Amino acid sequence: MPWPSRKRDKAAVADKKEPDAKMAKTEETSDKEEEEKSTKAPAGTSKSGWKNWKKTKESDPGGEESKITYCHWLLKSEPESRLEKGVDVKFSIDDLKAQPNQTTFWDGVRNYQARNFLRAMKLGQQAFFYHSNCKEPGIVGIVKIVKEAYPDHTQFDQKDPHYDSSSRKENPKWSMVDVQFVRMTKRFIPLSEIKAHHLAHKADGGPLKNMMLFTRQRLSIQPLTQEEFDFVLSLEEEKPH
Repeated sequence: MPWPSRKRDKAAVADKKEPDAKMAKTEETSDKEEEEKSTKAPAGTSKSGWKNWKKTKESDPGGEESKITYCHWLLKSEPESRLEKGVDVKFSIDDLKAQPNQTTFWDGVRNYQARNFLRAMKLGQQAFFYHSNCKEPGIVGIVKIVKEAYPDHTQFDQKDPHYDSSSRKENPKWSMVDVQFVRMTKRFIPLSEIKAHHLAHKADGGPLKNMMLFTRQRLSIQPLTQEEFDFVLSLEEEKPH
């Protein structure tokens, strides 16, 4: 039996610990919105995001936003029970680890931009598993994409909280990917810590200055640049503040 839909984005809830969060609002855009492009992620783990970012900055002094490429991702899921149309949408990283082969489909996304990000994901790319809408939101682990985008079956299931009566099987609106557990991060990396770096980097031009976790915080599927991924990953080596 597949798990009920638990990853949602139709009106994604801002993290409870995020003081700058705006009131909930559905972020629906045109089907014609251009998909974000991505490239394959290099194998292995990163060690020094800040140094890598500095090297990139030196070799590309222009740094225009148009040159940004996204090759990693951040996936939000709710680790605490919450009923949506009578269905518990809870899905933590421990729930993922309990799945056969520690793999599951990432269903229930009902926002066009987030859907386009799903469709841009490439086999083998890595993503942070982020616990959202809970007492202490933050990054808890790493997953990888093991199957690229295909139709989300929950859009056709009338019993599912994410059923979409306007979607047709011959032309499905919504997609999902399969993800597999890679590992837990060496420590929990809380939103508050990431935000502190984001604010500092906004002032000094660091790699997290434009991190979508703060510029488009309601999206449950968010792209990361190589520099953003490297820097956040490097935080697991540091002692919590």
